[in-house]
Amino acid sequence: MKMQEAAHKSIGRVARWPVLVSTILTVAISLMPEARAQGGDAEKLLKAMSDYVASQKTVSVTFDSDIEVVTPSVEKIQFTSSGQVQLSRPDKLRATRTGGYRDIEIVFDGKMLTVNNKDSKDYAQIEAPGTADQLIDVLRDKYGVVAPGADLLISNVYDVMMADVIQSAVIGKGVVDGVECDHLAFRNLDTDWQIWIESGAKPIPRKYVITSKGIGAAPQYTLRIKEWKTDLPAEPFAFKPDTSARKIELVDLGDIDEVPHGIAKTGGKK
Repeated sequence: MKMQEAAHKSIGRVARWPVLVSTILTVAISLMPEARAQGGDAEKLLKAMSDYVASQKTVSVTFDSDIEVVTPSVEKIQFTSSGQVQLSRPDKLRATRTGGYRDIEIVFDGKMLTVNNKDSKDYAQIEAPGTADQLIDVLRDKYGVVAPGADLLISNVYDVMMADVIQSAVIGKGVVDGVECDHLAFRNLDTDWQIWIESGAKPIPRKYVITSKGIGAAPQYTLRIKEWKTDLPAEPFAFKPDTSARKIELVDLGDIDEVPHGIAKTGGKK
């Protein structure tokens, strides 16, 4: 994408701004009290969140997500979606995601998995007995359906998220959608990730950012949880196809990713 001539004249001013911000942030972080940067504190806060999430038998979450990609010409593009996840432990799950390119629904009743592509009015079903935790692994490992934020709802959040962490810190406090949160940062070899957890008696994850360090320009995945409820409708896990929908094989369902086909190097795989 070519920049306009007027933009070229301001490059000098714009180029200096990130350097200034970076310097300020580096100084600010270096001046944080040592106790606030201890990894043990970060791990305790993450464990409290994990225990709280696991204690919720039913959860209904609405979210916004942003995923960045880096094009072959090294241009960073961001794609935005919104959705909802409904979970009833141990083996019921419904997830919807609507963006500018996809309108997808996934329904799991403990025995059958349905993937519904509302755009093309196609849906596929496979037998998948097991728990919701196991389903997330099956979708990721066998079918390539990557949902970076799904780890936040599984029953062993802490163990999964801390498995390859090499560094952690409490950055401080932050406010997400008007809610005060504890801001934590973690690192592993391939990614840096941050999480904002609501302060107080209900340590709900409010924001989650994954930075992919192994990809040029370090694209990010951002998840913002807008609403968290613990009550669900009576029958949210019964799939009822549209009368005009066509049942096909899962391998024929086509592209259901958040990013349009052909754009590579996405961020978000932790």
